[in-house]
Amino acid sequence: MHRRTLIALAALATAFVSPLALSQAKEIKIAHIYSKTGPLEAYGKQTATGFMMGLDYATGGTMMVAGKKIVVIEKDDQGKPDQGKSLLAAAYGDDKVDLAVGPTASPVALAMLPVAEEYKKILLVEPAVADSITGDKWNKYIFRTGRNSSQDAISNAVALDKEGVTIATMAQDSAFGRDGVKAFKEAIKKGKLVHEEYLPPATTDFTAGGQRLIDKLKGLPGRKVIFIIWAGGNPFKIADMDLKRHGIEIATGGNILPAMVAYKQFPGMEGAAYYYFGMPKNPINEAMVSRHYSQFKAPPDFFTAGGFSAAMAVVTALKNSNGDTNANTLIKTMEGMSFDTPKGKMTFRKEDHQAMQSMYHFKIKVDPAFAWGVPELVREIKAEEMAIPIRNKR
Repeated sequence: MHRRTLIALAALATAFVSPLALSQAKEIKIAHIYSKTGPLEAYGKQTATGFMMGLDYATGGTMMVAGKKIVVIEKDDQGKPDQGKSLLAAAYGDDKVDLAVGPTASPVALAMLPVAEEYKKILLVEPAVADSITGDKWNKYIFRTGRNSSQDAISNAVALDKEGVTIATMAQDSAFGRDGVKAFKEAIKKGKLVHEEYLPPATTDFTAGGQRLIDKLKGLPGRKVIFIIWAGGNPFKIADMDLKRHGIEIATGGNILPAMVAYKQFPGMEGAAYYYFGMPKNPINEAMVSRHYSQFKAPPDFFTAGGFSAAMAVVTALKNSNGDTNANTLIKTMEGMSFDTPKGKMTFRKEDHQAMQSMYHFKIKVDPAFAWGVPELVREIKAEEMAIPIRNKR
């Protein structure tokens, strides 16, 4: 009798547990770890907006894929590597998320990479840009929709690298800045790079660095350019040092719209951008721009497109795996996978899981209708035009 009672109770317990287990199995949990606060807060918030907008678009407003509900858990790394590392471990270990997206800053991403390997779960990096993320610090659980430093640098080299051009670089003394300069330097074939200036990431007074750059360039023949690689802050204060007197130009890549207000000082400035809402011509970009205007009465920005692209990658992968979130299944699914984004088609390169994508050569135009310098498209630089190095040790 006692044994029968135990069996009956066990059966009853199983009946109660099953619906819960079933409901859990019908969810796909994603951790989005980014800079909700900290120096790159503006970038992080745009990524979060784009990611949620992209999930909504990719699932047709259902937030369902392969019969499972997508649940997003947001965490704030504050731009701190240790914080990002512990949050990712907690997401995988305690929250039992199926995969993670983020972070905003490269140093945070580099701290997070080993955690993905330890827990054997996917980390989709967006938008941290350092080459080493899909380079020598990479592991097989890492994918990246964001562009890398080489894509930034090589596309900017396409815009600037001409015979008779002398270039000096100014960059943040960080993984982002140093990787960017390294890739840019390797991509310069016709021009001449004469100086690299690295400054602390939080620099606000550019006088000393600016003077060193001027000293290296002044008096040299031909076109002279300072190429700036910077995230946050206003490195264009360097222009206050009357560069024109020495015949020195400034060049840089694209940026978020508030940062591009400073570009108005430099009509005709050339560079290459990851994204600007007026450049790509495709239905997904049109949908994102339209939705963003409806919701915020303003155009989507640089990192909004990145978040949206990450969402498109996630949903495409989950559709292709029929909702299977096992990391090895997702790796097989995502290697070589193409997916549509606001920038057009991207493809995860099999060797290092870096998304191959177009970049945009621009020239700045001053238009009174816009608060920022408008990057007019010179031409789309296709993925196949850029020989992006494979830097991992796979």
